[in-house]
Amino acid sequence: MRLGSLAARYGSVIARNYKIALLTVPVKCKPGVDAAPMALIEAGLIDQLKHDLEFNVTYDGQIHAYSELMPQEDPDYRNMKRPKAVSAVTKALSKQAYEHALEGRFVLTLGGDHSVAIGTIAGTAKAVRERLGRDLAVIWVDAHADINTPETSGSGNIHGMPVAFITGLAKEDNEDMFGWIKKEHMISVKKLVYIGLRDVDKGEKKILKEHGIRAFSMHDIDRYGIGKVMDMALGWIGSDTPIHLSFDVDALDPMWAPSTGTPVRGGLTLREGDFIAECVHQTGSLVALDLVEVNPSLETEGAQETVRAGCSIVRCALGDTLL
Repeated sequence: MRLGSLAARYGSVIARNYKIALLTVPVKCKPGVDAAPMALIEAGLIDQLKHDLEFNVTYDGQIHAYSELMPQEDPDYRNMKRPKAVSAVTKALSKQAYEHALEGRFVLTLGGDHSVAIGTIAGTAKAVRERLGRDLAVIWVDAHADINTPETSGSGNIHGMPVAFITGLAKEDNEDMFGWIKKEHMISVKKLVYIGLRDVDKGEKKILKEHGIRAFSMHDIDRYGIGKVMDMALGWIGSDTPIHLSFDVDALDPMWAPSTGTPVRGGLTLREGDFIAECVHQTGSLVALDLVEVNPSLETEGAQETVRAGCSIVRCALGDTLL
């Protein structure tokens, strides 16, 4: 198994008893995704990580709703829905992710919708800069680009904007409305790679092209195969670069993950999703993982399938192998 020099400095995620900090964040812009962290845990994910993969998992045993952070009033602002609530939760999550990553723990976050990545990436990016003196790279696996600014968004849903905020393409001075995101929390668009896109808004396509953001759609995966796509994606990021993998389960085709809020046909197979996670793990540079948008409330039978798919992706990212 190949490990880069960064892994030796950071502490390889495959080392026995390596500490994983598990964060459970049921923040939601869509009903049902708040139940995902518990569904994944009840499916045995923590036990699998502890006993099958022999990790030391730090988890306080609670699903944090952050109810104490919820404002009494939260009107739309700059076209954003629930901006104060999402900003407050992601700010708190950023602090948690930062503290764990600064101590060298692998940060595993179970969402919730994809807006949680504002917090997890912001915290991890800041910690990686301080701990390693490196810029963080993000591999965003999703059917959607989630890079709308408040002005380009048609819906106003913040789960469609996280990449704009963590790259600085969306800016706000008001501390209560994501103004807490500073330069040290952000990533460069040159260290961002998308995989699995197939439902991208017109305004997002313009943003991707204008900023030269590396994006592999399902067309690219069909054309080159997932192996070649991963070679190109990791080549774009470069070696010895800390990686944050942010994986939306709707990147998978609904055949494999039907219980998600915005399913789009023509997606990744489960094996392709697992392969992405395996490839990122093998770099030795993976420092954080988000798994989001599992929604157990949508389908009775499909929920279990989707939860199993989510558990599989997490295990693969943390070193589980077929042989």
